[in-house]
Amino acid sequence: MSFGRLERTAAPQPMSEINMTPLVDVMLVLVVIFIITAPLLVSAVKVDLPKSAGAATLEAPKFIALTVDKTGQVFVDDKPLDARAVAAALRQAGERNPDTEVRLRADTAVPYGRVVELMGQAHLAGLHRIGFVTDTAAARR
Repeated sequence: MSFGRLERTAAPQPMSEINMTPLVDVMLVLVVIFIITAPLLVSAVKVDLPKSAGAATLEAPKFIALTVDKTGQVFVDDKPLDARAVAAALRQAGERNPDTEVRLRADTAVPYGRVVELMGQAHLAGLHRIGFVTDTAAARR
């Protein structure tokens, strides 16, 4: 005599689909690796460049900081200067490198005419790149 159940349940069927998640993960990792290494492969060419005394590298354009406080005092690179000294400093910077940028910082209480006067002095000195420095934290309030 057998003491088993009469009804038999079917065993779970094996899964016939391929799990795509690991395959996609591997492909994404390979894409990232190729994106990172592709620029390195292009610039890996070693070239022995010829030497020349006439082709000197140009100095990178630098900047001169021009600050005006609320009393009207002008500072060039954080040094207080009078009107003649400011004009001379701007002229020297323009003669050294005409691509020098003037970073103008003016207090909100400074009259607009004073700012335009300093811009004119910079223009006469041969400095045509002027950037206005603002406080971004105050603009967010």
